Amino acid sequence: QVQLLPQPRRSVQLLPRVSGRLLTMADQATTLLAGLGVSSAQIFQSLEAAVAASSAQEDGPKCWAVIPSNGDSNSPGAILKAVGAGGKRLGVVVAASKGPVSQAQVLRAMEYGDVFVAASELGATATPLLKNAASYEGACVLLLAAAAAVSGDSQWTAFSYDPRREDTGASAFVAEGAQVRKEIQGFLARESLLTLVAKKSLPQEGGAGEEGEGDLADGLADASKTVTILYTSDTGHGEECGKAIARQCRNGGFANSSVRCCTLDSFDVGALGSEPLVIFCVATAGKGEFPGNGRSFWEKLNARSKEFEGVLGTTKYAMFGLGDSHYWGKGTEDSRINFAKPARELDEVLEKLGAQRLIPTGYGDDQDVDQYHTGFGEWKDQLYSRLGVDKAAAGAAEDDGPVKSDEVIKIESRQLRGSLKAALDDVTTGQVPFQDTKTIKTHGSYQQDDRDLREERQKLGIENAFSYMIRVRLPAGYCTAEQWLAMDDTCGKYANGTLKITTRQTWQLHGVVKRDVKNTFRAINRACMDTVAACGDVCRNVMCTTNPSVCSRKLMDEIVQHTYAIHDHCLPRSGAYHEIFLMHGDEMAEKTQILGSTPLEEEPVYGMTYLPRKYKIAVAIPPCNDVDVFAHCCGFIAIIKDNKLLGFNVTVGGGLGFTHNNQKTHPRLADVVGFCEPKDAKYVGEAVMAVSRDFGDRTNRKHARVKYTVEDYGAQFYREQVEKILGKKLEEARPYKFESRGDLYGWYKTEDNLWHCGCLVPIGRVKESCRIGLAKIAEELKGGGAFRMTCNQQVLIADIPEAKKAKVQALLNEYKIAHTPETTVSGMRRNMMACVALPTCPLAFAEAERYLPTLVGRLEVVLERCGLRQRDIVIRMTGCPNSCGRPSMAEIGFIGKAPGTYNMYLGGDFLGHRLNTLYAESVTEDQIIAQLTPLFARYSSEREKNEAFGDFVVRASIVKPMTHGRFWWTIPEV
Repeated sequence: QVQLLPQPRRSVQLLPRVSGRLLTMADQATTLLAGLGVSSAQIFQSLEAAVAASSAQEDGPKCWAVIPSNGDSNSPGAILKAVGAGGKRLGVVVAASKGPVSQAQVLRAMEYGDVFVAASELGATATPLLKNAASYEGACVLLLAAAAAVSGDSQWTAFSYDPRREDTGASAFVAEGAQVRKEIQGFLARESLLTLVAKKSLPQEGGAGEEGEGDLADGLADASKTVTILYTSDTGHGEECGKAIARQCRNGGFANSSVRCCTLDSFDVGALGSEPLVIFCVATAGKGEFPGNGRSFWEKLNARSKEFEGVLGTTKYAMFGLGDSHYWGKGTEDSRINFAKPARELDEVLEKLGAQRLIPTGYGDDQDVDQYHTGFGEWKDQLYSRLGVDKAAAGAAEDDGPVKSDEVIKIESRQLRGSLKAALDDVTTGQVPFQDTKTIKTHGSYQQDDRDLREERQKLGIENAFSYMIRVRLPAGYCTAEQWLAMDDTCGKYANGTLKITTRQTWQLHGVVKRDVKNTFRAINRACMDTVAACGDVCRNVMCTTNPSVCSRKLMDEIVQHTYAIHDHCLPRSGAYHEIFLMHGDEMAEKTQILGSTPLEEEPVYGMTYLPRKYKIAVAIPPCNDVDVFAHCCGFIAIIKDNKLLGFNVTVGGGLGFTHNNQKTHPRLADVVGFCEPKDAKYVGEAVMAVSRDFGDRTNRKHARVKYTVEDYGAQFYREQVEKILGKKLEEARPYKFESRGDLYGWYKTEDNLWHCGCLVPIGRVKESCRIGLAKIAEELKGGGAFRMTCNQQVLIADIPEAKKAKVQALLNEYKIAHTPETTVSGMRRNMMACVALPTCPLAFAEAERYLPTLVGRLEVVLERCGLRQRDIVIRMTGCPNSCGRPSMAEIGFIGKAPGTYNMYLGGDFLGHRLNTLYAESVTEDQIIAQLTPLFARYSSEREKNEAFGDFVVRASIVKPMTHGRFWWTIPEV
């Protein structure tokens, strides 16, 4: 409990003069002590002198150190060491004359339980405070600040911590105001407030004994063993290591409250000297840089290094660094220098400052068989043995975050319910518990935060700017004009004012804060749409060709209906979505309660564990391969003859995601395994999914996609399993031919006399004038018109009556919505695609959506010079190798490695039959321009008739053709 007292009115004080000079704050504090009867012989100007005097004899009055707050020897660590050495007879008064005033110098003393601690302005309230401190039978630490130093400081908190109050049942801590600064709240919230020293004594330095004698004796008293675990990582690997150590310590005998585990940036650098043992788990970002949640700590440690000289002598530490020894190329100097560089630099600084290394520094390398787990396993065994927790079983009651596997989380989620309903109602934080971040994906949402704001918010001591991406389920990318208007309204009311058309033919809303998540889901539901299965380990949004020119209107409608049937057949059947997001009000609350008391429904296809990983389906209508059908887990290629749908060729085993330099991961294009009749398509989709459910790798999510199951067992085995589930044989595949992969731009009239207009929406971001214009067009088309999102992040305005064509054209012109060769600028711009990446995607290493248009703008200058401006060239970019923007199938593909740095791939074919090949590693914008410029010049002068750029670079031996995904790492000559 925290008792709050009224804040006393501040009075302006004039500093007194003595012999013509202004009294310092220390002088005034000394005067106040003298007024309490403290003799000058008991007042000292340094901690060392006061400690020496107080430890000379056990009894007698207190010896006081009156010191300024800005002295190098007056750091929090130095004060704490002094309190430990000086015993009960030591009093410390820290006098602060200038702002800002940090209370960290005295806060840590509260952890010792039997120390009187206080902070106050030097004025009327200081005298009684000093009197209470002088009468206290124990050490005292006081911070006295000049009124001018704290005037207007909203973070300043006057308080006193008097352990004697606890004898009467009151709180030892009393704040003299309505606001308690975050630093102090953190101390009060910590369970370890009084557990650092169980015997009311400070930890004593242990002597060296025989090997294995007293695992914690070095620097840790048996009664007061504590450990602080600090981690930093952008991808979560450092966090996983840190939290694994925390669990082992707790399960091995450390009190829960004696184990702290947090990010580097959330730890007070100034308190480092008071920590007996610190364990660091440090990942690597960018080109040997500290990750975002550790950068501020590193900067502060370097800026205050003089403060720590001679202070860290009693601090033990252990260091584990994570990196990739081939990240900047195998055997290159850059890779050698930057491998685990942050961990190595931090280790060097700590050693230089006098901290003692507990065990040799360990390293985790992503090039090892099990990536960083290999090195971590070896290093943690040494650490656990030294800490005396090696005999404990892994795991503990306390949940530190990514503890449970995704499979366990799915089983315990009660058919995708988890604790989401309650977590979303908790408005005290912008995030949901770790397990619920997994569960909410299946309902179409990802928890994210604005990475542009991370560092600033961490400096302010507030949590990250959490928000939610919400993805709509939109099979075939189709929506009515009314639904477009509803989404336009929803993005303005609850999101960041934009609609994102994704590479999977649907919308995403970004920037939805937690309190608006349920309202957003309900708004989508009112428009007769939902987000069920838009993300997660389930069958996701099923894609379908949008180009109206590829077949008759009747056939297009028929194939779209099959797309809906496939998607609906593979949906999860859990009622969790409606319970969590849609039910509200008294009547619905009662229904929810009833449902909660009934047996769980059984998922007929998914079971309790759903799928090992996400499952993606696409339906292509030749001659157009706009859906990139070979990039998906399962694909259907429509076979049409004499204007009749005969059925579908079936593909299995596509997928493009991989991990940089992890050669067990790679992109893969799907195999054509047979042919099915139209009525069987939805059952084939289910059967392909069921084989993945039963044979997919649930032990390693990086190896769990359908493509690896096909790669491991073979396409023939997969086909046989599908046929076994289907109960009939697939027929042999029928002939087909793809001739294009892009979208329709401009106007096209179908045989039903309705018009369709394809529009360019750069990188799929509907915003500003484009958003206004499309909303006005939707208003015009209410009652009959429609929209179809394309798989290339563009939009097709569909079903426009002849009578409204002119009005739609006028709106396109008014709001400058590109839809003609002239307004779409270039063939490259018409064929560019990028994922969202920064600032919201937690996996991104580099920019994509925000940067690709800029890069294309520079390349267009080169293309114009080479006479290639209107030549279609497929260019794609993603911020990481998860490949949401399908860069591995582009003629020119970029995959982010670090801010401003990309791997460049060339040679994907224009129709989507061939993966591209690594051409250049770790290139920047200027290097990209420099390398592509001569290639465009050669393409302009040397290409054959109708030869696409991707085919040219292969024919000209600029890159070798990527004949199969399994050769992703061996074919490139880079």
